[in-house]
Amino acid sequence: MKKRNKGTRVKALPKTFISFVGKYPELGRAHEQVARSVERAGPLSRKYCDLIKIGICAGAGLESALRSHVRRAVEDGATKEEIEQAILLAMNTCGFPRTVSAWKWAQEQFERDRRSSGKR
Repeated sequence: MKKRNKGTRVKALPKTFISFVGKYPELGRAHEQVARSVERAGPLSRKYCDLIKIGICAGAGLESALRSHVRRAVEDGATKEEIEQAILLAMNTCGFPRTVSAWKWAQEQFERDRRSSGKR
């Protein structure tokens, strides 16, 4: 299953998300509607929204969501360094262990994306 976002970006959705939305389609539609409304609510670009969401995920310890937003941020033009800084900003507020965990998840996602693109 693929999801088409604004523009031409098409991405595979996580299996758990597909399974959940398959079982609860009304909740899936509500989730998407809220996400679109929030995106249109202010002047931030998609890239900056992605970077902010990475920081939120780091603070909340949300590995799967962080990986998803790392992928999206890269698709929306964020550099590895910008993503790492978004994570590092969590250190004083959320603590060293959460920051290190989030950094590790991002590194793993960078590597996964590198392998899937065929780059060395």
